[in-house]
Amino acid sequence: MAAEARVSRWYFGGLASCGAACCTHPLDLVKVHLQTQQEVKLRMTGMALQVVRSDGVLALYNGLSASLCRQMTYSLTRFAIYETVRDHVTKGSEGPLPFYKKVLLGSISGCIGGFVGTPADMVNVRMQNDVKLPQNQRRNYAHALDGLYRVAREEGLKKLFSGATMASSRGMLVTVGQLSCYDQAKQLVLSTGYLSDSIFTHFIASFIAGGCATFLCQPLDVLKTRLMNAKGEYQGVLHCAMETAKLGPLAFYKLRKHFGIKVPS
Repeated sequence: MAAEARVSRWYFGGLASCGAACCTHPLDLVKVHLQTQQEVKLRMTGMALQVVRSDGVLALYNGLSASLCRQMTYSLTRFAIYETVRDHVTKGSEGPLPFYKKVLLGSISGCIGGFVGTPADMVNVRMQNDVKLPQNQRRNYAHALDGLYRVAREEGLKKLFSGATMASSRGMLVTVGQLSCYDQAKQLVLSTGYLSDSIFTHFIASFIAGGCATFLCQPLDVLKTRLMNAKGEYQGVLHCAMETAKLGPLAFYKLRKHFGIKVPS
């Protein structure tokens, strides 16, 4: 009896990203707080304890609705484009795509996904950073849709795409690291002949891909977070980069968590 063909479902990527966001949101919130520090005063544990002491344990989940909204726009879009185009191009071919084509496809899908997800990403950053602000400066968005509506009404539709350049650039690097490197890593692991197409193989490939994505996109992630949370103090991407650089080169590599999520295919 012939083995059943395994068909990937691109929407699993978006759903898996939402599940991961629910688990890792506290780390993401602490990351945003660390990245928006003008001076390095607290580390990861200290920042987490400060949030809990000032606003309670549930404050670690501020902005969860925006995080889920972001995953259902950004992640769903890039998975849909990458998986669909990859499967279409390789259909009927003798082997997998060359690595350079995976990188090109990952860059395009990540760029589009990053742009589509920018509004939800900006609201997510603002909601996470709200607890760090004085009471009279907090935006107090009720949820993601309220945040999107208020930004559009109070600051204009254009403001929803503040940081879109950074988000799209970061999306390109993340998707190359996550999806393109994942596919390549899995291909290389399977080619050794020591492992079969199993959960353990997918775990190894995801671990490698997550590390690649983290290294590639971290500097842009810091700039994106600062630009989205800014209240006019930066004149543009270059100015933001220069101000961040004044804190030292390690300022571009403040706390970073990355899921390394990739649905087995």
